[in-house]
Amino acid sequence: MKAAAKGMSMATTPVVTNTAMSTLPTITCSMRRTIMRMVVRTTTVIIIIIIIIIMMMSIAITSITTTQTAVIPMLMTTNRPEPAEAGIGLAGGEAAALYRLMTWLSPAFPVGAFSYSSGLEWAVEAGDIVDAASFGDWLTAMLADGSGFCDGVFLCHAYRAVEAGEDRTLRDVAELAAAFVPSRERQLETSTQGRAFIETARAAWSCDGLDQAIACCEAPIVYPVAVGIVGAAHAIPLAPTLHAFLHAVVSNWISAGSRLIPLGQTDCQRLLAMLEPVVAATADRALAATLDDLGSATFRADLASLRHETQYTRLFRS
Repeated sequence: MKAAAKGMSMATTPVVTNTAMSTLPTITCSMRRTIMRMVVRTTTVIIIIIIIIIMMMSIAITSITTTQTAVIPMLMTTNRPEPAEAGIGLAGGEAAALYRLMTWLSPAFPVGAFSYSSGLEWAVEAGDIVDAASFGDWLTAMLADGSGFCDGVFLCHAYRAVEAGEDRTLRDVAELAAAFVPSRERQLETSTQGRAFIETARAAWSCDGLDQAIACCEAPIVYPVAVGIVGAAHAIPLAPTLHAFLHAVVSNWISAGSRLIPLGQTDCQRLLAMLEPVVAATADRALAATLDDLGSATFRADLASLRHETQYTRLFRS
């Protein structure tokens, strides 16, 4: 029995040993491949983490440097302004004046200027204005020798009367300006815009002295007189007020012409640029003019505003 058992154990031992020995290399190779994959993945993750840490440190250093660079000069200029920085920016009064002029004389200010053409609609239909060149000549004459110059003079004298507190003079200027309009439609145009300008300014930009100046005007307040009154009441300098007003008038004329002729946007900007010296020269003349210097030499433009009243097809109110 022992011999048989011994023989059986000896007979089976080589089989087990051979099987184990045959499977060991296979398991070892599989484990090696698995370990190699884990090493590669781990190394890749570590490299990515290192790169992210380096990038975050770089960003942090950059932000700290920028913050220090931005904060230190601000603190220095707050405590002790440098001489070179003292003149930068507008003073409080200048900034407010510029803001108000840009608002009041913007196309977005609700005076209804877009619905008036000052007789340009009839001039286009009659063939007096056919292109950008003829339109530029027409506007130059209206600005320098017509309603542009006269309105500028009225604005200046209304402004000075309010500034000096001369109610009687302001009343006379307002009456003369209302009587100086050559046609019914032009009267409607300038008085309607003047009333809208005054009402909006009183509602949104009221100030001391404005109501008193408006109350002393018995006649309808036309547009240039309204601008002069409001500008003086807000103590905005006269010269920029006049320049801004003339620019607004010319811009509205060009806007009407662009729809009537028609003209493209680039041609309109060329006209506005061409009229820049004319606006400046007209403003200088109006600033130095007296009421005795008033006068118009644009009979054809006045006739256009008269003929527009009976024009059959009309896009504009004047």
